[in-house]
Amino acid sequence: MTIDEQERHERIQQLLKQALPPTSTQSRATLQRDLWPAMRQRMEQGLIVVPWFDWALLAAVVVWVALFPRAIPVLLYHL
Repeated sequence: MTIDEQERHERIQQLLKQALPPTSTQSRATLQRDLWPAMRQRMEQGLIVVPWFDWALLAAVVVWVALFPRAIPVLLYHL
C-alpha cells in the first residue's frame, strides 16, 4: 500500500467512525438477559396470528382468479 492509499484508508476509517457511532457505551456490550428462553416459550405457545391484511389479500387473489382464470399462469409466474 502506498502512502497516499494508506492516508486515504485512514481518512475513510476516521469518517466511518464519526458517521457510525458505537452502538453502546461499553466497549464489549452484552445482553441484559438471555433471549432464547423467551423465544422458546413463544414458539411452544403455537399461537399463530394472521393479520387482517393477509386475509384481505388472499380474498382479493381468490376473486381475481375466479374472475380471470387465464391470469393463473401470470400469478404462478410471479410466485
